Amino acid sequence: MESDTDTQLVSRAVTDLARQTRFPVVFGGLEHDGAVHVSAISGARTRSIEGLVVHTGRGLGGAAMVERRPRLALDYRTARTITHDYDRAILGEGISTLLAVPIVVTGRPRGIVYCGSWSPGPVGDLVSRPAFRAADMIATELRVREEVDRRLSALSPAENALPAAAQEDLRESYAELRSIAAAVADAGLRSRIAAVEQRLAAISRENVAPVVALEVSLSPRELDVLACCALGATNSEIAASLSLKEGTVKSYLQAAMAKLDASTRHAAVAKARRAGLLP
Repeated sequence: MESDTDTQLVSRAVTDLARQTRFPVVFGGLEHDGAVHVSAISGARTRSIEGLVVHTGRGLGGAAMVERRPRLALDYRTARTITHDYDRAILGEGISTLLAVPIVVTGRPRGIVYCGSWSPGPVGDLVSRPAFRAADMIATELRVREEVDRRLSALSPAENALPAAAQEDLRESYAELRSIAAAVADAGLRSRIAAVEQRLAAISRENVAPVVALEVSLSPRELDVLACCALGATNSEIAASLSLKEGTVKSYLQAAMAKLDASTRHAAVAKARRAGLLP
């Protein structure tokens, strides 16, 4: 089932998209039990879309789910390449042009973002791009949440300390999240990913208490590089993971080592862990 947090995610994305797009009506939802349940609507003039449930393969959105690509109906009423199971809802709102963009997470369709207008009109890349970004943003956050939940579920809350393998898994998760965040342009999404990172670091601190109190503040990029170093990555591997130049990675690493008063990268990682800066 779609959780309250998932509902909030879709609602926030639909609200933001409504401000960015030229389409007057925006709505969407996530898939569960074999159908997409529309949970967020913005700009509608009627209540006909409320409670809409779109089954895979049916209607414009159902086709987008099956094909894992956006589908567009410039004149929804006369469109011949889709089923018209949902005419009462769509035409009841007076929608003429409808764009359906699937939310795809690791190859699996997870929901739909719709944009509609009450009169027919051309829909080029500039007009549709905000909808693509919104679907990508939802997909990225779902992927991050699911990966974190998967890894956290492997941890045993009954034990006072994490097993070595679980601690290493925690560190890999932390480094992976920082790599994902480094590639995300949306500031709001980066902030939410950072909150998840803090959860992981807190779990680590609860199980491995810091033994050194350091008044050190590392920059986000310095932490990114150290998190990768903690996994044994080379400078070239770190550069590829964070989309940086190898020389830039070296500079960040040297800056972190200087702040931590460490002569090697391994010593820097150890000090950062003891200070609670890294899991």
